[in-house]
Amino acid sequence: MNRNHIFNNALNLTHQEVNRKVAIHEAGHAAAIYLGNKQKRLPPVFFQIFITPVNSDFQSSQFFSKPATKYIANIDGGRLIHTLPSSIEEATNDFSSAQKFAYQRAFEADMINMLVGPLAEAKYIAQQDGELINPRLIHLNALYYFGGTSDLASANEYLECFPANSELREQKILEIFLAAFNFVNERSNWCAITALADYIVSEDKSVIECNEIIEVLETATHRSACQVSN
Repeated sequence: MNRNHIFNNALNLTHQEVNRKVAIHEAGHAAAIYLGNKQKRLPPVFFQIFITPVNSDFQSSQFFSKPATKYIANIDGGRLIHTLPSSIEEATNDFSSAQKFAYQRAFEADMINMLVGPLAEAKYIAQQDGELINPRLIHLNALYYFGGTSDLASANEYLECFPANSELREQKILEIFLAAFNFVNERSNWCAITALADYIVSEDKSVIECNEIIEVLETATHRSACQVSN
C-alpha cells in the first residue's frame, strides 16, 4: 500500500508504548489485507511490513536519558487495485454484472484495509486508558490523530472514483468506516492484530516478510477460535 506511518515520541508516552503503537497500526493494516480479503473471498496479494528506526534530536528528561527514536513504518504492496481509474463506472464499462460487483468489492476492500490501521491504533490507545471505543466516539476525521493522515488521503483518492454525488459519497465512506471498525472490533481479528504486533516488537526486524505475517495471523486466529469453542 506504500503508506508511511511516522511517530515521534511524545512527552506522555514511553519508548515502549510508541513502539507498540507503530506495531499495532501496521499489524491492523496487515490483518485486514490478509484476513479481511480472505473473509471476502478476494484474491491474495503480496505485501511486507518495513519498520525503520530513525534517530531524533528530540529528548525528554522525564523519560529518556538519550535522544528519542522516531519510527518510519509502512506496508509495501497489499492493494487489490493497482491503478486508480478516473471513475469506477468507466473502468467497468465493458464488464459483466458479476465482474462489476467483484471489482467494486475489491475497490472497497482496499479502502477498508486503509482505515483499519488507525482504527486499531485508536482501539489500543483507548484500552490503555481503560476505555471502549465506538463509532460515535471515534469518527472518521478523528483518525487523523491516530496516524491516519496518509490512510485517509488514500481512501479519499479512492472515493473520488465513485459517482460525483456528495451525499452518495458520504454514505459510501461511512459504510467503509463502519466495516473497518467492525473488523477491528471482531474478537478473533483483534487477537490476530495484537499477536502480529507482539511479533513485530519482539523480533525487532526491519522487514517482516509476507509468509511470516500470514503464519502469525493464521496461528492467532486458530488459537482464538479454539478458545471460543472451549
